[in-house]
Amino acid sequence: MKLGRLNHIGVATPSIADSIAHYRDTLGATAISDPFDMAEQGVKVCFVDTPGENGTHGTQIELIEPLGPNSPIAKFIQQNPAGAQHHVCYEVEDIEDARKWFEELGKRILGPTRIGAHGTPIFFLHPKDMMGQLTEIMETPKGDSHWSN
Repeated sequence: MKLGRLNHIGVATPSIADSIAHYRDTLGATAISDPFDMAEQGVKVCFVDTPGENGTHGTQIELIEPLGPNSPIAKFIQQNPAGAQHHVCYEVEDIEDARKWFEELGKRILGPTRIGAHGTPIFFLHPKDMMGQLTEIMETPKGDSHWSN
């Protein structure tokens, strides 16, 4: 398995609308996707694009808002009422090879491989096995699916 690029940093927020205003008005972000619900995961999501070198896209910020009190991030928001960094996401070329790699290393994988907000397979690794950081592993998107519409 070979580590790919840092795709995004997940930031849990009690209000995507307020977070969009912050990134736009305080940090000057101009490329922000429209929020969309991921009901099967209990969250609303949008992406803030950061600029990369030579006009390319940089790492994204994934804003994540709970859809209700049963959302998997609702407790995280209760513990961090202003919002906070939730996870980091790295790309890999082959999600199944990566899953096997981490399993063979004895790392705890949280749940099954599923489709994430970029439309590609993902899984999460337990923070206690990843230096305290919840880590998302994502198969490298094909085409322009890296970026917001």
